[in-house]
Amino acid sequence: MNGANVSIDDLVDLLGRWASGRGPLYLLLAARFRALVDDGVLPPGTPLPPDRTLARRLAVGRGTVVAAYDLLQQEGRVTRRQGSGTRVAPLELPASRSADSVRANPLLLHILQPPDGVSLLTCASPDRPPAVLAEAYEEAVGRLAGIRDLGYQPAGNPELREAVAAYYRGRGLPTTAEEILVTTGAQQALTLLSGLLLAPGDTVLTQSPTYPGALEVFRHAAAVVRPVALTAPASRSEPVTLTAPASGSGPAPDLAAALRERPSLVYTVPTASNPTGATLPAGERRRLARLTGEHDVPIIDDEVCAELCFSGETPPPVASYARGEQVITIASLSKVVWGGLRVGWVRAPAPLVSRLARLRAVHDLGGEVLGQVAAAALLRRLPEIRPARVRELRDGHDHLCAELAARLPSWSFEPATGGQTIWVRIPRGDVDAFAQVALRHGVAVPPGRSFDPLGGHAEYMRLHFLFPREELSRAVAGLAAAWDAYDGTRGPATRPPLVV
Repeated sequence: MNGANVSIDDLVDLLGRWASGRGPLYLLLAARFRALVDDGVLPPGTPLPPDRTLARRLAVGRGTVVAAYDLLQQEGRVTRRQGSGTRVAPLELPASRSADSVRANPLLLHILQPPDGVSLLTCASPDRPPAVLAEAYEEAVGRLAGIRDLGYQPAGNPELREAVAAYYRGRGLPTTAEEILVTTGAQQALTLLSGLLLAPGDTVLTQSPTYPGALEVFRHAAAVVRPVALTAPASRSEPVTLTAPASGSGPAPDLAAALRERPSLVYTVPTASNPTGATLPAGERRRLARLTGEHDVPIIDDEVCAELCFSGETPPPVASYARGEQVITIASLSKVVWGGLRVGWVRAPAPLVSRLARLRAVHDLGGEVLGQVAAAALLRRLPEIRPARVRELRDGHDHLCAELAARLPSWSFEPATGGQTIWVRIPRGDVDAFAQVALRHGVAVPPGRSFDPLGGHAEYMRLHFLFPREELSRAVAGLAAAWDAYDGTRGPATRPPLVV
């Protein structure tokens, strides 16, 4: 593994005023290293100083450096091996880190550098803009003709804010336009909320597995992300798991117990979940709203895939069960319409929306107006757009499940209730290693570690069913050929456990 050799004096200079922020020192140190790695200042293969050496130069305890390095290893940014020390991890596709560390976010990596000639089962988003999108833009052009407006609208275009508010009122949730902030997709919504609600060292609770883009946002905020079980213990047919030890899984702590530790935020994807496609029952949504309200902890309800339930019915958002003002709902049109329509929103109490709008004004003064006006037209047409989209997804889902059952009967999965993805388990080995074999057979898959805040679920992968039937069949054929070639006898059990 090649990399630049950086002297410890130069490294200390690069770290700069790393300890000047708020929060535990190991998180501040990890955050600075993360920025240096992600910006390419510390290229792949760069050796990092031994724990004791760096601790002595930074005037901190060795435990601070060990904890920072371990966190970076879990994120896939460094590798640590006895005898060879700590190095910046290699950047590879589809597994961007070595097999004994956690990759940060496969979705972002494949957007930035898609491999040619490979079936990408990594990015779950529509790859063709529908005809209705062009019609919505034509309508938007007409509506903007002749207006006088600077176009800087940090809280969002008023017409779209009212359309989103009407959408929630139509679902039985009283909402005003002042409670809506328009964003450049749900990812920006998460980034703005994280910037406003989190400080370094704060704890975020989330189900596991969960959306990796959210984990990336929380890590960049230097927050501590911990998995919890959202369902009450009595209602679980089997333990909800997170994979922390290398040898297997253990039960996640219950939400009620975790809330007593005073976290700063709860993040959940309760409807047509990414990655599992599961939906939280109404009783558990009510419990979720009640518990977070009792402990006065803000909760983000990510509804990006909520309109893609195969039943044709969209469950009420968590905010429908809440009396307090701590429930925040985010959503977008990226999955119902097209990812290139970069329009999302936050539904939250008006004072919080005001604060978010001021924060957004600092970043970009507001989003592009034409797309927002088009999005308002699309929301009004949602009842005609959604059924066709759901039928297409349901067909792809059923075909993928049938192909997996026929060609890979040893793999296991639960059929989705909606969304765009299923959560698949291989019977031996780990998906980080298998993904490298799959890539050589023309298929890119995202390993489960990227969806777990502790880097567990090594034996899982997320597969989407957005391709046409023929392309899905070819992708599964490639996975079957890769599985035949894969030697999974050396799996997670041969690796040391992750340190949290």
